[in-house]
Formats: sequence, C-alpha cells, structure tokens
Amino acid sequence: MSSGYILGISRGHNAGVCLLKDGKIVFASEEERFSRHKYDGSPLATMLKVKEYTDKIDALVICHTTGLKDAPKIEYTGDNMYAGLARKLDLIDRKADLYNHPQVIDVSHLHHKVHAACAFYRSGFDDAVAVVIDGAGSATQGQTHEGPVILWEVESIYDCSYPDNIKTLYKHYGCRDPIITVINKNTSAEQFGEEGTFTSVVSGHAGITKVYEAVTQYLGFQAIEAGKTMGLFPYGEENIKIPKLFNTDSKIPLSNRSLIVPTYPNAAFVNHLNYEELASTETSVENLPTLKNRKDLAYACQIETQDQALDLILTASKLTGKKKVVLSGGYGLNCVANYHYLTRLNKEGIELFVEPISNDGGTAIGAALMYYHSVTQSEMRRPREIYLGPQYNYTDEEINSLAEEYNGIVSDATDEDVVNLMTEKNIVAMFQGRAENGPRALGNRSLMFDPTFEDGKDFVNEIKRREFFRPFAGSILAEDAHEWFDLRGMPDSPHMMYAVNCQEGVAEKIPSIIHVDGTCRIQTVAEEENPLYYRVIKAFKEKTGIPIIFNTSFNLGGEPLVETLEDALWTLSESRIEYLYLPEYGKLITVGNWKIA
Repeated sequence: MSSGYILGISRGHNAGVCLLKDGKIVFASEEERFSRHKYDGSPLATMLKVKEYTDKIDALVICHTTGLKDAPKIEYTGDNMYAGLARKLDLIDRKADLYNHPQVIDVSHLHHKVHAACAFYRSGFDDAVAVVIDGAGSATQGQTHEGPVILWEVESIYDCSYPDNIKTLYKHYGCRDPIITVINKNTSAEQFGEEGTFTSVVSGHAGITKVYEAVTQYLGFQAIEAGKTMGLFPYGEENIKIPKLFNTDSKIPLSNRSLIVPTYPNAAFVNHLNYEELASTETSVENLPTLKNRKDLAYACQIETQDQALDLILTASKLTGKKKVVLSGGYGLNCVANYHYLTRLNKEGIELFVEPISNDGGTAIGAALMYYHSVTQSEMRRPREIYLGPQYNYTDEEINSLAEEYNGIVSDATDEDVVNLMTEKNIVAMFQGRAENGPRALGNRSLMFDPTFEDGKDFVNEIKRREFFRPFAGSILAEDAHEWFDLRGMPDSPHMMYAVNCQEGVAEKIPSIIHVDGTCRIQTVAEEENPLYYRVIKAFKEKTGIPIIFNTSFNLGGEPLVETLEDALWTLSESRIEYLYLPEYGKLITVGNWKIA
C-alpha cells in the first residue's frame, strides 16, 4: 500500500484519533474537545469526524493504555466497539468478520512503542534513541516463584531509524505485588514482533511517573493532574524529615516502596502512616496544597523524579551511542524537568526532542504513523505540526447568529483594538484556525492578557477558577526570545515544552507570567508558524515595548480547551471574560457577563 487513509485511535484517558492520507496527517484531536468531558476515554465523537474527510479508510489501527495480548487474567472486553462503529459508518467493509477484520489492526500490546513512534516520526531526526516515561503502558504476564503476575510498562528505551525500525532495548516493568526485583539482559523481544533480546527490569516498585501520580493524589488532586504538582513544587523546599522517594544504593534505582505503594494500573499512593512529617489533620482537600509538608513533598517529587529521568536519557544515549534523543510518555509534559536536562545534555553533545503530544492522545498519531511506515516502507519526513484540529469556516451570518444566542455583540476589530483592551486589564480570548493538539494552548485557542500587571496571575487564576499557585505561560516573538530568556542552547521553544529562566532584568517587566522560581513556560512564535498570532504579539510590542504576551488555555478550570466557536461563546457566557477575537474575520464579539453574580 503506497497511499490511502489510515485511522489511528487511542482509547483510555486522553482518547483521540489521527487520520492519515498518504502518510500525512489530515487531522488529529482528542475526544474531550468534542464530547466536552475532560480526559474522555472513548473516541466515538472523533471517529464520527472522519466522515467529514473520507467515506472509506484502508486501515483502523487501535491502541490502548493497557494491552491485553499476553495478559489473559485481565478482563478482555475487546476493541470491537470501535471496529463495529467503523463498520456501521461504512468506513470499513461491512461484510468482513467483525472479530477478525482484515482492516482492523490492534497494537494495544505496543503502547510504549507507539509513544516512541509518535516522537520519532515527528522529530525530524533521521535516527534517534527514544525514551518513554509513562504511568502504566501495555500489560503482559510475568512469572515469579510465587506464581503468575501482571506487569505494566513504566519506562522503555527504543533504537529508532527509518523506515520502520523501532527496536526494543530496555524496559522497566512495574507490578502491584511486592515481588523481588529481577534484571534479565536476555528477555525475548518476540512478544513485540521483533527478533533478538532486550534488557528488562521487573519490580514491585512504582515507576517515575507513578511516583509523581502518587504525590499528586496526596496533594488532593486527581492523579492525572500532575501539572498542578509541577506548579506547586517551587513553593516547597528541601526537607530532610521527608524520606527519599527513590533508593539509589542498588544496581537499579527504584522507588521507595515503603513510602510509594504501586497499585498498577491505577495510581500509586503515598503511605504516610509511618512518617510523622507527612501526617496532617487537615480535612479540606482544597487546603492541602497550602500545607508546608505538602509543598515540601511536591518539591522532593519534582527534584528526584527529574534526576531519575535524566539518568534514563543518559543511559539511552550511552546504550546506543546516539546523540539524538526523543522523549515521550506522560512525563514528557514536565516542562520543568525538560529544562533541567539541558545543562547536562549540552555537555554530552546530546540533542533532545520532546514530543509536544507526549500524553496518550499522541498514541493515536504514533499508531497510525507506525503502521503507515511498516506497510509502505516510506522514508517520508514530516514537519513538527501541532495545529491539527478540524478547520472551521464560518460565514458572517453564522457568526452573528451564534453571537446572538449568547447575547453577544459583533463588531469590526483590529489587532491594535485588541491590544488596547489587553492593556486596559481585559482578558481577550483568541479563536482562529485549527485547534492545537496536545495540552498546550499555542495561540489558536488561547486567552491573552497583558503580562505587565503585578497582580495578573492572581487576577486570571480567579477568573479561570484555578488554584492560586498555578503559573501562566508567555508567547514571545521568536526573534526576541534569546534577549529575554535563557534557552540553554535551544534555537526556539515553539511548543511550550520548557519552563526557562529569565535573563537579568526581565522578571520585573512581566511579573504576571514569572513563576516564584523565576521561570516562565514560553512559546516562541515565528511569523511563518502562526502569522495571525505573531501579528497580535507584534502589535503589543509596538504599543508597549514588550515582545511577549500572557497566554493561557482558552477554558475554565476543569473544562477541556474550546474546540468550536460555540464552545468559545459558552465559555465567555459562563465567566467574567467578555471579549472574543476572531482575527481571520477581523471581528470582536463582546459577551456581557450577565450570568455572573
């Protein structure tokens, strides 16, 4: 097959789809953007979107967070619901056997491999070593002297080259049982459809990401809300009364099981009962992050996990001799850690690419690309695309009609008008083009604000209904980035994957977006990458002398990013945000906050 439509879908949290045509991404998005349910795990609405692009697909590639191929003791409900929907939509042959359909390929047992494929094929590298650091990937069945156990991928290393050589080199498998750690340098790779062997570590310990999830839950958040822990960490400090989260005196550093107890495939938990420093009588979940011991634990979690991740990256490079590394899996979204790696990697001459869709939403892309390259043997290189949502083309009548539904007033507007609103301490929502894939708002579904206000962080956090300690990002003209921030040798940061240090004298100029540790998660914006967003930032610079604007995701706390114009208007109607800018149409919609007390 040299051409055709391939549909990759990922089920489980952050479910989504990716549609390829002749190896190029037609669109890719997460289910939550359409269902409006955060972390939605069933990619049904996104599958329906496929019909807007094609009536037929050549292959449906299904992946999941826990593959079941070698784990018969886990209840197997199958992926036939998705194959069934594809057949009912007439995307695949309706007459073929639903349970053994020739157009349906299940790669659920290759969860980490599709993470690696997503990062490698989108990196631009000709060959690389891939590191995957995840909570719980595919499941397999292991054997101990006490009997069979179920194991989950937690960290993996792959040797990657074109067209479809993604070879397993190392895996750390975690188990919920307190088993004896086993290191096997001759584990058969046959289970992954590969020849040869790889090194495996089987342990009853939590992996790097599971440690982070455990602490996140202990702070009062959902395990998947690790970004909140990352925001809280600099409010803490080193506390010698808190035990180490990892034991580093063994051959393989493993988490401290007496403190972090894994419950694969679910989140681990912090066993605080034997540690006086971690005890608390606080009963309000909302108040937990204000406690010193919680802040200090968040600090320890960030510092120790990022050191473990750096060691794994260095091991991967040493194992292969390769100086190009791609990073994916949930921990890849830790922008504090990503910046931390650079100092050491620069000394080692290692170039790092962090996949911006590192979460499980990216596995739909990885599954589709991996299948495409395996079937076609294509050596196609592709751009590092991020604006992958569906394209919307609204008529003036549609804009006016939708605005009227939400008591909105439509007026003509320029970039300069929008900048004036921002400098008058107004939040202006940006809605344009195709939505960003992944968790970062990068100028197409963003809330914009003037970063020079001293109280800007608290002001916007209150309006977005977020916790006080959560920082905000900045979008800066690419040509000004190095004057304002220390990128540690990187040419740019277009996907907001690094929390970087300010240059001297910068913090006091843009206090709203500088975190308590003096960092800012930045997005460098080049004119060719996002011309309309670039234009707004440039207009802001012309008025204020500041080449950076406050950027945060266009949503309210607990809500997915907006997808459609109707989503955008609903968000304004439910908040104190009044202004919505549509730069493609030169329109500004003002929605009075008549619902807000």
